[in-house]
Amino acid sequence: MVPDGGEPAPGRRLGKLAGVRGASTKTHVHPTADVAADAKIGAGTRVWNQAQVREGAVIGSECIVGKGAYVDHGVRIGDRCKLQNGVSVYHGFEIEDGVFLGPGVMLLNDRLPRAITPAGSLKADADWVVAQGRLCRGASIGGGAVVLPGVVVGEFAMIGAGAVVTKAVPAHRLAYGNPARVYGYVCRCGNRLEESGGGFNPCRACGFQLQVSD
Repeated sequence: MVPDGGEPAPGRRLGKLAGVRGASTKTHVHPTADVAADAKIGAGTRVWNQAQVREGAVIGSECIVGKGAYVDHGVRIGDRCKLQNGVSVYHGFEIEDGVFLGPGVMLLNDRLPRAITPAGSLKADADWVVAQGRLCRGASIGGGAVVLPGVVVGEFAMIGAGAVVTKAVPAHRLAYGNPARVYGYVCRCGNRLEESGGGFNPCRACGFQLQVSD
């Protein structure tokens, strides 16, 4: 049983949510934030105290980048995302629209981390491979969670606080623990969904009914 709205193909950019309009088009960068000259910050996005946005990074519109957050070079972040205080997003990860990253979340990119080569010299960029990971539209990652290199988290999936995500989490799943395991389904609004007769009951909070496909 696979809920509709599963993981998009790599590189696919999902459209805007219908009827959503931003309240402000003014970009705010705190004086203590370090934003590279060639980084792109979308309209209405706010970058707060001591955050760092590195070279070539792209952050969409109406995002919040919290205090002390780190956005590595070349990272692409969609619209209306929230990066809470102390988040670290390393290059190799793509973040689609509407993603939430709780305080202290880490998105990692090196499957075989070493400081030095077998010969004992300091590793350079050419000495390791950057893993490509992705957080799909509407996904939420709870505070203190770690997402390992190359992992894909599906649309509107929810990862519990403190989880260690070692493998893909499909759309609308709730996963938590170390290692993270799937324990159920969640609505777009974040509430738990109840399975019934091969499908799902409407969400008790918002009425949304997740459709299933073979």
